[in-house]
Amino acid sequence: MEKQPRLLSSRLFQKHRQFEVVLNRSFLAWREIEKSRKRSSDISSVSETAHSHAVQVCEIVAVRKTEEDDIKTRSQKKAKQQSHLYPHAFTVSYVRRTRQHQWRCSDVTFHCANQALCEQWIQVINEQLSLLTNRPKSLLVYINPYGGKRHGKRIYEQKVAPLFRCAGISADVIVTERANHARDHLKTEANLDKYDGVVCVGGDGMFSEILHGLVTRTQTDHGMDQNQPDAELVQCSLRIGIIPAGSTDCICFATVGTNDPVTSALHIIVGDSQPMDVCSVHHNNTFLRYSVSLLGYGFYGDMLTDSERKRWLGPARYDLSGVKTFLSHNYYEGTVSFLPAEDNMGNPRDKLQCRSGCHICQHKPPSKDKQWETSEEKEKSDKDGSSGWSVIRGKFIAINAASMSCACPRSPKGLSPSAHLADGTTDLILVRKCSRLDFFRHLLRHTNKEDQFTHLFVEVHRVRVQAIFSQVLGTSFLA
Repeated sequence: MEKQPRLLSSRLFQKHRQFEVVLNRSFLAWREIEKSRKRSSDISSVSETAHSHAVQVCEIVAVRKTEEDDIKTRSQKKAKQQSHLYPHAFTVSYVRRTRQHQWRCSDVTFHCANQALCEQWIQVINEQLSLLTNRPKSLLVYINPYGGKRHGKRIYEQKVAPLFRCAGISADVIVTERANHARDHLKTEANLDKYDGVVCVGGDGMFSEILHGLVTRTQTDHGMDQNQPDAELVQCSLRIGIIPAGSTDCICFATVGTNDPVTSALHIIVGDSQPMDVCSVHHNNTFLRYSVSLLGYGFYGDMLTDSERKRWLGPARYDLSGVKTFLSHNYYEGTVSFLPAEDNMGNPRDKLQCRSGCHICQHKPPSKDKQWETSEEKEKSDKDGSSGWSVIRGKFIAINAASMSCACPRSPKGLSPSAHLADGTTDLILVRKCSRLDFFRHLLRHTNKEDQFTHLFVEVHRVRVQAIFSQVLGTSFLA
């Protein structure tokens, strides 16, 4: 690979040591210069074994001129000596990767021989950052002060806001006062033209609010009817960022790999984005809601619906509602119809996890015209034997549709470990009626590395379109 031309190259000081600092369009790199130990030579050279570092330009958060009072080192004597010799300095803030997919913001300060050189470095680095058009400059932030452990406001003010200010991002902050406050504000009042993105500080419920508000607003502005299942919905122009501050935060965990506010804030700052499938749920040509994670009928639906009545318990409500629903051991008799995604690359049990650059998500799904059928058209084509739909009848404890892995700290692999974020499919998981002990064994596998689909009473299908017809009324919860 041909090396990129250097934009700047200088010998600068950092922590009382001299470095060769180089900037090109992709990287900022610095390597320590070591003096030769031979007495006959006073030549300085860059050693192959010297300390060297490199940062991608796209992961530089900001660059700023460093004031003398801001220069802090372990040795105050050396700091004073260096500041007198090289009083002009600039600081680069950049992304540093740590364990468990977590990111941190680190600083490196370089001292220059004169003010002109210092200003030149700041100017050129800022010019390169300005070329990164995917970075947001203005954000609309919604904070749920009641989600999770009720730390949302503190998390934003102490961990996120300082990073946004460092990166030069302006943010309009709204602290929600009631359920669906963010959704209603986005649907009617918010001036979305002035923002580059919307950020939610909260859990999965808060994300759902913003998703519904933003998607509904986009369709309304373009004259689209959400009640039509086969409508070609208009893609939202704004991206949604998530700062985890909820009880489970499975959407953040499945997309970022960790539930860490600083990591999520840095992903937002550098402009990272991840496309996601959005499912729309309809009944009798009436729109119900959207989903990006889990559609649950039966056990999970009953559990989550019950937990909504216990929100005052915080995250503990899931444990209490889970035990209550498990002991009830309800089942639902009905018929499930779905269109298998036979042409799709991969299947729910191939153990291929969705990661950055996923080749399955990059595989273009078939045209939308082939994906949709009304229930009347399906019944007619079933009689002709040409529909391609599969029909399963029986008694079910749980019917789940996972559009992502639904992983979270409590379930590191999720309900469907090989589900993908943007492949145009969902994994339909059917748990048939079984003993309470067998169902407990199935639930237990969500917390370990065992295959939860090996039980005979559990089956999983990758589908594009599904319809659920229940003969017995039950409770459903859409997340």
